[in-house]
Formats: sequence, structure tokens, C-alpha cells
Amino acid sequence: MSTAWSGARWKNTDRAMADALEQQARSLLSAGAVRARAATMLEIGLAGGLSHFTIDLDRMDGVAEAVLAVTRKAYPTLEVPFHARWRHFVLGGVDRWARLADAASWPDRAPRARAEFDLAIVSVLLDAGAGAAWRYRDAVTGEAIGRSEGLAIASLDMFASGLFSGDPRAPFRVDADALARLPLAALTSAFQVTDSNPLLGLDGRNDLLQRLGRLMKDRAEMFGTRDTPRPGGLFDRLAAQAVRGAISAPAILSEVLNQFGPIWPSRLELAGVPLGDCWRHPAIKANDATAGLVPLHKLSQWLSYSLIEPLQRAGLTVTDIDGLTGLAEYRNGGLFVDHEVLRLRDAADADHAHAVDSLLVVEWRALTVALLDRLAELVRAKLGRTPETLPLASILEGGTWAAGRAIAFARRPDGSPPLKVISDGTVF
Repeated sequence: MSTAWSGARWKNTDRAMADALEQQARSLLSAGAVRARAATMLEIGLAGGLSHFTIDLDRMDGVAEAVLAVTRKAYPTLEVPFHARWRHFVLGGVDRWARLADAASWPDRAPRARAEFDLAIVSVLLDAGAGAAWRYRDAVTGEAIGRSEGLAIASLDMFASGLFSGDPRAPFRVDADALARLPLAALTSAFQVTDSNPLLGLDGRNDLLQRLGRLMKDRAEMFGTRDTPRPGGLFDRLAAQAVRGAISAPAILSEVLNQFGPIWPSRLELAGVPLGDCWRHPAIKANDATAGLVPLHKLSQWLSYSLIEPLQRAGLTVTDIDGLTGLAEYRNGGLFVDHEVLRLRDAADADHAHAVDSLLVVEWRALTVALLDRLAELVRAKLGRTPETLPLASILEGGTWAAGRAIAFARRPDGSPPLKVISDGTVF
């Protein structure tokens, strides 16, 4: 055997192994992986095998009734829209973005869709928990708005003012250059942050937007096919992938995860592939390099839900919306803890804050995803609906998020979640 032939064989073997490892890594960048591993975590928990939680499924019916109560109050006809960022742009019955967009001049549907992608992507990346103290004073109503709604109106005002645009004549856009050099002071001012009005994870949010700007500049071939590089370039990528005018919701998530993966700071990688909102837990077994890894992709799925309506307005059909999962965040998770479906093995764990990568938080978030699937079945059964007539995205909106907030305020004056998580502004 010649040395050259032997070397080529080993190179081919190494390449094949590297390719297989990368394929394993990318398998975690999907809603299917989130759902499967969350279901595994629930099975382990039901068998008593988790370190931090026990599970009482007998209390799920009460959760379903609580979700139905808030859903009927918010949507009496039970025609429930999707859980998406667009809901938070409605204030006092006025759809702020629709009013701005309808008054603007768009040559056709694609430019508006790009603008809506720009807005949704930046607004979602800025929406990772505000903390109980922060408020945004709305210039129109004078109202002081907190939490996700406040973050939404603040980000919409930033967008409408042209803070993220590189062209002062065109405010309704987000440009890579403008994001890459976005000063922390500008974001601090725009969010009205002061010592007496603190916003959790502000540095992390600013860093995330700057990372997004640099990524889009480096990937102009991805984000700049119809314009200078901008988040709205993702609309053109998705539109090009549509088959007979249709694209699936999981395909939207796949693009979000694969294109935006490198912006997430200090996270796990496998075979050089950034895994995003993915964490370790030793209970999760697999026969490959993904063993012990739990993907959740909360912000990316929240973003994917929020991109559905711009695609629909642009004339595309979005299929398999239930292919996405519930969101592993503290309102949905708090719903199950406050209703005692999930119980801490050690009650003292409720008294101190936990890191996002702690086993307790990983368990809590994965169990939340799996329990949301079970809850959706219960809610549909009570209403005589199907996944087609009441998708998970609508149950989340109706729904679980609002019910989680309602019981949080009933249990705690400040509406804080039942478990404390140390946030860097890029997960929740």
C-alpha cells in the first residue's frame, strides 16, 4: 500500500467523520429535535428520574380550564390569532404597526414583507425579559408599559424613528451597517433606561444586535440578494424556497437557526456548528455526539411564529404550523409550576436564582415544551377543535402565556415567575 494512497484514505475517512458530526449537530437545529428531546425529558420525569422536579399530570385539567378562561375573555368568538410579536404592537385597540405600514407607500408586497421581517427580527431579539421594574413611557398615551408589551412598543418606536436604518430618508428598515455600530448609549436612551428604571440584560441585547449586523455584512450573499444586507433578506431566501407558493413553518425555523446561529454568545458548539439555545443534561441519551444535549430554541421559534404573518401577507402559504413547538419561557413554564403540575423536589430552590444552563432550568424548560403539547390536546378536546382549526400557535396566544401571567400575579404581587433565572437578555 503506497503512502499516498494510505494518506488519501485517511483524509477521506476524516472528512466523512467530520461530515457525519456536522450532520448530527445540525439535527439539533430543528423543531423536531426540540419536541423529541422535550418528550424524552417528560418521560424521564414521569418515571421519577429527574433531579429537580416531580410531575402530577392529574392537575393538567385545571390548567386547561385556566387557559380556556383567559382565552374566552380575550377572544370571545374563539377566533384566536397566532402567538406572535405583532400582537404586542396593538395598544389600546390600535395596531400601531398596521397604521404606519398602511400609510406608507410600497411598490409591491415584497418591500413591505422585508420591512416586516426587519421589524420582527430586531424586536424579537430585543424581547428577552425586561424584569419587574422596567417601564416604557409611551409618547402617544402617556402610559407606562412594562414587560414584553413595553419592549415591543419601544422597539417599534426605534424602528419607526429610523434608529436601525442607514438611510435617513427610509426609516422603515434595518441595515447591517447600522446594527453593527449601534451604540449602547442609543439603545439605553431609546429604552428610557436609568438607575431608577433598569432593564435586565441591556448590554447583552445590544451585543446581540451588533453581532447580527456583523453577520449580515459577512453573509451579504444570504441577506443582500435584493437590497443591501438586512434581516429582511431572509424573506427573499424563504420566498425562493417556496414550492408552489408554500413553505412550512419548520423550514422557517431551520433558516432562522442556521442563518442566525453564530450571533448567540457563549453557547455550545458541535463540529463548529453553533447550537444556539441548547443545553446539557446527562439524562438525555443518544448513540451519537448529541447525547446529553437539549435544544429549546425559544427566541428562534418565537421569531419563526412572528414571520408567518408577513409571509402570508406577501401571498405565500405557510404549512405545518404545529410543526413548531411551544415556547420554553417563564410564563409558560410558570403556568405549570404555579398550578403544581411541576413540583420542586427541594422547595428551597424557589428562593434563589438559577443559571440558564443549570440542570433545574434545563429540566423546567424542556418539561414546559412537552407539557404544552399535552395541554394543547386537552384544550382542543374541551372545545371540539383540531390542530388545523386551533393550532398550537393560537393556544399559546389565547392562551398559555396569558394564563401563566395571570396566575403569577395572583400568587405574587409583582407577577414575577415562580422560579428565578439569571438572564443575560438573550434567552428569555
